[in-house]
Amino acid sequence: MQFEALTLLTSNLAGQRYFYNQLLGCLLVAETANSISFQIGQTLLHFKTAPTAKPYHFAINIPAYQAAEAFQWLNDRVSILPYQGQEIVDFSNWNAKAIYFYDADYNIVEFIARRNLKDARITPFSVSSFLEISEIGLPVSAIETTFNDLHTHLGLSIFDGSFDKFCAVGEERGLFIIIDKNKKGWFPLNDEAFSADFELLIVQDSQQQLIHFIDGQLVFRVL
Repeated sequence: MQFEALTLLTSNLAGQRYFYNQLLGCLLVAETANSISFQIGQTLLHFKTAPTAKPYHFAINIPAYQAAEAFQWLNDRVSILPYQGQEIVDFSNWNAKAIYFYDADYNIVEFIARRNLKDARITPFSVSSFLEISEIGLPVSAIETTFNDLHTHLGLSIFDGSFDKFCAVGEERGLFIIIDKNKKGWFPLNDEAFSADFELLIVQDSQQQLIHFIDGQLVFRVL
């Protein structure tokens, strides 16, 4: 499964333009008075203005063994969000290392180097090292119900976790990070999780599907 395009809401369009284009160097693909789009590896990241926008969590895959390089590159541009004093978090059960930071909207963005993907690039780390957006957070009140929707419509299985507080569903190029927003905040600083609306275009088995997350519910449409 590939995340082709992710559309998020923002109350700070100018700030996001500066953050992604000027600070990180992402290619500016399109821009209107109320929206902006960037190329994030294989994924298009769109922002649309909304005065009541709330923060999200999403992750960007980076090459498997470049977490340390990515940290040095990122640390020159933004403040890193630590977890228990660690700025590069080792997820040994996922065979991955991750780095967290805020963008201009206080979305929790994650760089994650997944060694299972075996993308061992040797070129210096840069914005060209962004592979794709690989995770989107789903804060809900009933994890099992949301999992059942993903399993029924997309045939996805649990990657990690349970139906209690946290459940990652899908695979390493496309994961839905479901949390019970009444029991758990966002890693690494336990930020409050909001069921903020978004739109996600995926490709699975050569078939495009559009997924809307609206008022904490998933809606699926085959294209």
